[in-house]
Amino acid sequence: MLKKDKDSHQEKKKGIFHQVVERFSSFRRSTTAADIPTQPCLPDGMTFAEFNLSDAVNKGIADAGFVHCTPVQELSLPITLGGKDIAAQAQTGTGKTAAFLITLFERLRKIDKRKPGIPSALVIAPTRELALQIYQDGQILGKHTGLKMVAVFGGIDYLKQATQLREGVDIVIATPGRLIDYMKQKAFLPSRIKILVVDEADRMFDMGFIKDLRYILRRLPSYDQRQSMLFSATLSSRVLELTYEYMNLPKEIYVTPEEVTVESVEQSLFHVPKHEKLPLLLGILDKESWERVLIFANTKATVEWLTEKLKGNGFPVKGLTGNLNQRQRLKIINHFKSGDLKLLIATDVASRGLHVEDVSHVVNYDLPQDREDYVHRIGRTARAGMSGKAISLACDRYVYSLEAIEEYIGKKIPVVWPDESWFFSDKSRKIRSADQRRRGPKRRGASPGRRRSEHQSRKKRSDGPRSATSSSKEPSRSTKSTPTRKTKKKN
Repeated sequence: MLKKDKDSHQEKKKGIFHQVVERFSSFRRSTTAADIPTQPCLPDGMTFAEFNLSDAVNKGIADAGFVHCTPVQELSLPITLGGKDIAAQAQTGTGKTAAFLITLFERLRKIDKRKPGIPSALVIAPTRELALQIYQDGQILGKHTGLKMVAVFGGIDYLKQATQLREGVDIVIATPGRLIDYMKQKAFLPSRIKILVVDEADRMFDMGFIKDLRYILRRLPSYDQRQSMLFSATLSSRVLELTYEYMNLPKEIYVTPEEVTVESVEQSLFHVPKHEKLPLLLGILDKESWERVLIFANTKATVEWLTEKLKGNGFPVKGLTGNLNQRQRLKIINHFKSGDLKLLIATDVASRGLHVEDVSHVVNYDLPQDREDYVHRIGRTARAGMSGKAISLACDRYVYSLEAIEEYIGKKIPVVWPDESWFFSDKSRKIRSADQRRRGPKRRGASPGRRRSEHQSRKKRSDGPRSATSSSKEPSRSTKSTPTRKTKKKN
């Protein structure tokens, strides 16, 4: 017993430098779900009833239909409910949102000297869609707690959100940019925050929000005066550096991508020439028994082209791209969530924060160029214990990323070789391809030779007026011409 106390005393005496070196050491073993004997991962997971939560929180969990914990919930809740900091590696769709929301509702109701109506918890998300999704999940899980929430993000009425903040809330869910605006306007005061959540921290870096995030974190109470939770798809060195600066020695939790998505998603790969991708996609949509399909393309031009093509073949489909305004995006997303829209085509950027539970199929019309995006994409299906399929079309343009993807997920994607019956004829009108759209508009009926001759003729015509104006340098010619006309009139 004395030895244990002595070891804990020595641990506290370690300086921050030694802690950082120890964490970054290549010999330090990562903690995963299988490495924690005190928190075993049961086949069906622990039940939420085992955590002795309050009746109000348990009612919200029952309303959401949750019974068993996911791996990230089973590993994180024993730590976070005790008031400790965590940094968890978890992909989208693993139940991480419920993990930190349950902690927020349970902890806020037990914190002493907390004034209702003054923000005590802050959740920071990189995208508007993710912030809205967290808010909607919180409305269900926290329905019986009496805690007020507000979602703060751009693209929606600025004054309305500011009024909600000033009227008093307990939990603020925000994107960095809009939150900083309200901080500068004194509509949001960060000094009373007791619990902080940073969701999808890796996306903060990818989207260039890290400076805004640091601005916010520097204005919160000190890390030892609040509880902090960070969730990220990867706990890279730059993400861990953030935890060392602004968190109180968080416990690291790892739920690997293989455990999260690869085992629960039925994957298949089709090698197909680029010009046959659309006929094959039409065949897949005809042969597969699907309920809701999310199709990914790499560029906005491809999304727009493919949307028009599928509409021309009789499919009710919408395209989700980054150039839509917030109201248009939310309208499309809500139709997709409600089931009114069965087919959605999107780019990786436009789909960030899109959370739909019952997507039966994910189709990679283009293989992603970033291997981590592949895991993000197929993680849109097979959620909440449901089954799902991920179908990828590998053409000659994007097949080069296949090796990196398979190395990242740790397995070969099963290849399907389709026969002629898989390829359906395109019945839509002729539309300029995505490559042609990227090259810009083309003049109708104008061949390169004709355009060149027209340019030369315009140049010759434009040379005429310039020579006339240059004749002003010869005043004798112009002055002689006028009297000559006058003398003719006199005669």
